[in-house]
Amino acid sequence: MKTERVAIVGASDNPERYSHKALLLLRRHGHEVVPVHPKLPEIEGIKVVPDLSAITDGVDTVTMYVGQAISSGMRDKLITLKPRRVIFNPGAENVVLTETLEKVGIVCEEACTLVLLNTGQF
Repeated sequence: MKTERVAIVGASDNPERYSHKALLLLRRHGHEVVPVHPKLPEIEGIKVVPDLSAITDGVDTVTMYVGQAISSGMRDKLITLKPRRVIFNPGAENVVLTETLEKVGIVCEEACTLVLLNTGQF
């Protein structure tokens, strides 16, 4: 299994949120996580970055837990970051952003990160 560096956009410190569950499961599977949230300083002892532009070492995957109204404003930052793929979790789908990212060679998936991890498809 290849480990990845994964940015979690819409990361949460609330254990009931799927983005929090994804953070824990990604770590359990050996992936390095980079939580992204504009107001939280840390989650589970991990430093949170306020914005995608604060990620300096790049990432393999971005997993999105924010709606279209927020993610649409991230287009240029995602293109600059150039992850290998972006996962749009249920409720985070964004057709226009997907089309734009795919045009510049970023693979986009509408999928659940938790399901992908639990079924060995991540």
